[in-house]
Amino acid sequence: MSLTPRKRFWTAARPRAEGTGFGVSLDARPLKTPSGAALVVPTEALAAAIAAEWDALDGEIRPERLPLTRAANSAIDRIAPDPAPVIDAIAEYGGSDLLCYRAIRPQALADRQAAGWDPWLAWAARSFHAPLVAVAGITHQPQPAASLAALRAAVAEHRPFALAGLHGLVALSGSLVLGLAVSRGALAPGEAWGIGRIDETFQAEQWGLDAEAEAAAEASRADFLHSARLLTLLG
Repeated sequence: MSLTPRKRFWTAARPRAEGTGFGVSLDARPLKTPSGAALVVPTEALAAAIAAEWDALDGEIRPERLPLTRAANSAIDRIAPDPAPVIDAIAEYGGSDLLCYRAIRPQALADRQAAGWDPWLAWAARSFHAPLVAVAGITHQPQPAASLAALRAAVAEHRPFALAGLHGLVALSGSLVLGLAVSRGALAPGEAWGIGRIDETFQAEQWGLDAEAEAAAEASRADFLHSARLLTLLG
């Protein structure tokens, strides 16, 4: 079934083996993507987690409560038929990675950025032979072509479902390096989120919390962690 029905109509959602993958049934009805394709995922763990999302719904079907389902739909309907545009979109973040743009002042913020971000630029240089140049200010800094090519190759190693997860990590953090570090298991998702929020955390310490901004940030953090969980469920 697609996400079109607005009210719960099933008793139980269950994972099931289907071909070389795993599907999800709402009672006896197989779950389908919005395009009408069978929702079949690579691992039983992911199918079970998607089934649990549907079982947790009470009454109204709310897509925001189905993050793994939405990611699977994207992987099947949008990414799998032609992964290249998504690979390009993710890899493009390497040319303007958050970790490469540092505060000019105050020095306390610049020091915190260096402490949090330099180790992961060094990790990318070691892991992918992809050194990136960090600069003070926001003026665009062209990055070495060989480094960008190496980072794109690392992105292209991901299969469609993993690309869906990686895209969320990178787009939400603004950092290809942090996204790849989480994907590779080198960095815990919660820690990665904190590293990517150094600027915002510093500003909140100086000027106090803004309730609306904090609510938006918490929603983004939840989406970031869901993207990381998708990668974990893929094994």
